[in-house]
Amino acid sequence: MQARMTNPVQVFPDALTALIALGRTAESGTVPVTTHKLVHLRASQINGCGVCVDMHARELRQAGESDERIFSVAAWRETPYYTDAERAALALAEAATRLADRPDPVPDQVWDDAADHYDEKELAGLLLSIAAINAFNRINAATRQVAGAW
Repeated sequence: MQARMTNPVQVFPDALTALIALGRTAESGTVPVTTHKLVHLRASQINGCGVCVDMHARELRQAGESDERIFSVAAWRETPYYTDAERAALALAEAATRLADRPDPVPDQVWDDAADHYDEKELAGLLLSIAAINAFNRINAATRQVAGAW
C-alpha cells in the first residue's frame, strides 16, 4: 500500500495542531477518555479509516481495555461488554457519522438516550470528539494513508 500523497495535516501543520486541540478540548470534560476512544474506533470503522482503526485500537489496549471490548466495537449492540452510557455514546457516534443515511440524521431516540446519560457539557464533548475523528477519517481515507505508518 502507498498513500496518494503526504497527509494533508503534514502539509499544513497548523491543521494538525487545530485538530489535536479540538480533540483534547473534547476529551477534557468528565466523559471517560475510554468512551471517547471507543467512539473514535467505531466512527473509524464506519469510515474505513485503517490508520485510525489501528491507532485507536492500540490506544484502547494501552489504556487497559480488554480484547473483547476492542474487537467487538463494530458489533456493540450484540455484545454484553459495554455500559448503557457507552452504548448511548456509540449510537450517537454512528448517527452523527452516517448523517446522510436517514431522513432524520440523529433520531430523537438516539439523542434522548444520550441525553439520559450525559449532561450538556458532556454531550458537547462527545459531539466535538465525533466531529474531530470524522475529520481525521475523511482526510486519511481520501488520501489512502497507510495503517501502521504513523
